[in-house]
Amino acid sequence: MDKFTKMTGVAAPLPIINIDTDMIIPKDYLKTIKRTGLSEGLFAEMRLNEDGSENPDFVLNKPAYRDATILVAGDNFGCGSSREHAPWALLDRGIRCVISTSFADIFYNNCFKNGILPVQVSEDELEHLMDDANRGSNAVLTVDLESQTISGPDGGTISFEIDAHKKHCMLNGLDDIGLTLEKVDSIDAYEKKLNERAWV
Repeated sequence: MDKFTKMTGVAAPLPIINIDTDMIIPKDYLKTIKRTGLSEGLFAEMRLNEDGSENPDFVLNKPAYRDATILVAGDNFGCGSSREHAPWALLDRGIRCVISTSFADIFYNNCFKNGILPVQVSEDELEHLMDDANRGSNAVLTVDLESQTISGPDGGTISFEIDAHKKHCMLNGLDDIGLTLEKVDSIDAYEKKLNERAWV
């Protein structure tokens, strides 16, 4: 997966609590195991009208937020089912970071395995970031994983906590397969020793 070190991008405000994985990508779009093309279903029930046309009131359809790479969302983001299509759809749309006060555990872990950084902040910090995100095309945030900070358009900085192992994986672009390949020399040595053992 792609590394996440530091990114600067437009942040879209999504001040809705309990956004579940069915809202992120409805079940109608789960007929594929490919990770591409899923952005068509991202927030489909909110983003699209019944006739398939775009809902102009939905934040990601507004001109200022069409290229947003960061979501500032309400509490308990990613609750509901464990579908991995949810982070796939966000990533396919170009969303690399989601900021909220809390995340559902399975969604949270799925984000790290797919190159999306979920950042947990306090309620007061989220309120401040939501104000920043409501500035339209000026809603630019910088998320620095190395220093574990978020910088707003006015220069203010918020620090966030993250598990050291998850941080290592994101900084180095390591999914589960990548983590295994880091130990390939040890695996090869073990396999060689196993093959040399005299079996009786």
